[in-house]
Amino acid sequence: MADYRNASMRSVPAAGARTDIDVGLRNYMLKVYNLMAGGLALTGIAAYALYAMSVTTEPTAYQVRPDLFLTDLGYTVFVSPLKWVLMLAPLAMVFFLSFRVHKMSVQAAQATFWAYAGMVGLSLSTIFLVYTQESITQVFFITAAAFGALSLWGYTTKRDISGWGSFLFMGVIGIILASIVNIFLASSALHFAVSVIGVLVFAGLTAYDTQQIKEMYYEGDGSAVMGRKAVMGALRLYLDFINMFLFLLQLFGNRD
Repeated sequence: MADYRNASMRSVPAAGARTDIDVGLRNYMLKVYNLMAGGLALTGIAAYALYAMSVTTEPTAYQVRPDLFLTDLGYTVFVSPLKWVLMLAPLAMVFFLSFRVHKMSVQAAQATFWAYAGMVGLSLSTIFLVYTQESITQVFFITAAAFGALSLWGYTTKRDISGWGSFLFMGVIGIILASIVNIFLASSALHFAVSVIGVLVFAGLTAYDTQQIKEMYYEGDGSAVMGRKAVMGALRLYLDFINMFLFLLQLFGNRD
């Protein structure tokens, strides 16, 4: 399996090689951010496109609001049992990519990442039925600003924050368990608490993952290993952004 972390005993480069390494690191991180941004753009396009094709102002048998109705496609993807496929397919794809990426070509890994981003977009199209488009846009830019600041700090800080990992992982597990419990309790207080904790956990993960992705860089890696690292780094930051956005939307989004 490819070495996705820097070994602690790797030799320290000579001063003359420092510039080349810094340029390589910047190019590597730029590729990570470009992949992540492209994935977010694809997610947004897929989400809005499916929503636009799924609703109509012309009266149909499937009314969702006084002025909005579902088309046959909308009923199929939002109401019929197919909705579970739409919801669970991204989860299956992210596990597949995480466990198989080291055996894929760079092109296959990138294609799987794009497919995953598109599937997430389809599954998130329901937010347009719940929240106003204005609040979705506002929360997106708030998330982008927060993400950018946190990721920049994670990249530039000299502090070792690797110790955050176990704590943040436990936070993610706690959020999942509390969310499952609240399906049955339907507690607004628990829902609010989970949303607040979710924002904090994924804010921490943004900085933590950025530093870890930076540490994954090794100038001696071949192009294939470097490409796969970039895909996995983009996936980690993509997940941090999406989850922080959704938790912020739950806190600040205006419902239709």
